[in-house]
Amino acid sequence: MSHADAGPDDDHPHEECGVIGVWNVADAAALTALGLHALQHRGQEATGIVTFDGARFHSHRGLGLVGDNFSDARVIARLPGTRAIGHNRYATTGETILRNVQPLFADFEFGGLAVGHNGNLTNAQALRRALVRRGCLFQSTTDSEVFIHLIAISLYSSITDRLIDALKQVSGAYSLVALSDQALYGVRDPLGVRPLILGRIGGGPGGWVLASETCALEIVGAEFVRDIEPGEIVVINDAGVHSIKPFSRQNSRFCVFEYIYFARPDSVMDGMAVYEARKRIGAELARESRVPADVIVPVPDSGVPAAMGYALESGIEFELGIIRNHYIGRTFIEPTDQIRNLGVKLKHSANRGVLAGKRVVLVDDSIVRGTTSRKIVEMVRAAGAAEVHMRISSPPTTHSCFYGIDTPERDQLLAAHHDLAQMTELIGADSLAFISLDGLYRALGKPGRDPASPAYCDACFTGSYPIALSDHDAAPERQLSLLASAP
Repeated sequence: MSHADAGPDDDHPHEECGVIGVWNVADAAALTALGLHALQHRGQEATGIVTFDGARFHSHRGLGLVGDNFSDARVIARLPGTRAIGHNRYATTGETILRNVQPLFADFEFGGLAVGHNGNLTNAQALRRALVRRGCLFQSTTDSEVFIHLIAISLYSSITDRLIDALKQVSGAYSLVALSDQALYGVRDPLGVRPLILGRIGGGPGGWVLASETCALEIVGAEFVRDIEPGEIVVINDAGVHSIKPFSRQNSRFCVFEYIYFARPDSVMDGMAVYEARKRIGAELARESRVPADVIVPVPDSGVPAAMGYALESGIEFELGIIRNHYIGRTFIEPTDQIRNLGVKLKHSANRGVLAGKRVVLVDDSIVRGTTSRKIVEMVRAAGAAEVHMRISSPPTTHSCFYGIDTPERDQLLAAHHDLAQMTELIGADSLAFISLDGLYRALGKPGRDPASPAYCDACFTGSYPIALSDHDAAPERQLSLLASAP
């Protein structure tokens, strides 16, 4: 999906995808499907599982949610084996069509290899052009297929060496899981922008799990072992877990938006509980921008922990003044302007008894285009609120993400072209405040943001991109779509 493709009424950034891999576990496909359920928030466009039964690879991939594809026992039965990888997709490059659904699979001279990829390659278009000139035939329009072709043309003999060869040619933010007939592989990019963790399952020799988040370990009954380190490749086979570090050591730049919005609240990211981090962010937001009010109301669900922290710090009552309907599908058809304008009420309803006559502080995680914020403010006013103050638990989103997060083009980002007063007027609030960048870092246990060496990737707030944007910075005539098939 290109940046411009995100729907105008879906006013949050979206993570590209979630990945999971299991090794030496009974019912590997069923466990992988459970793990994908836990990672559903990271991608809702499509899902897939590839297994290996000791002799053959088996796969099932489909559009839609995990439950749409893997709730049927007959599907799981067609995926035998004790080794598997799975993938949930939210497209940031390439259309949402079946040939783009991962894990991608290819037969090489050394055997089969399945790959699942979370993130974005920032030199994918240049690499694709070079590969097409060499005669490579692309079957999908996703940047992830670049890995497959780079592995295929590598002159090294072992899969591990071919994988290292491919990784040294790509740039971008990524975590990978890959499955061959010999091993399960897990990889994080050299800056560790995208997450990947290792878990242990079962007693005795036991099995191993790789996943985007710790919440996936919980559902399959696995124990957290450690984060895969930035720039690390782990190779899991019958001899155990082996670590390879082919890249020079760099300061990590983990995506700060994982703490603000993307990760599930019950996950632990880089040693920090996401739920507690969000409460601390909310408390810091209250210290920076407290306003006289009667009630603190989260915009559900993502605003809830920050609103709790804001309420605790400010001493103002926390209430669920907005109720979310959890049963609205992503494919709801909005055929008329009248129905489209009512769309926000499909997802959110005002709890009038909590809001009427009150000075309300609304806490949300981000403002992207501002469309949803404006509708939420209007809904709360219509429910009788005396004042509506909006508080945001992230700094203003002023730049697009090129590292695997689906955000609009910069000209569609409200904060990129409007100051605070203009944004306040556009969303219709009595006041608006964002947490400061230093405040965000303080909430995450840092003294503040060190401009010379930031602890996180915060490019969406600062425009400070830690990984070169080779494709984006190329001359316009060379910025070919990934749909292109000619140099």
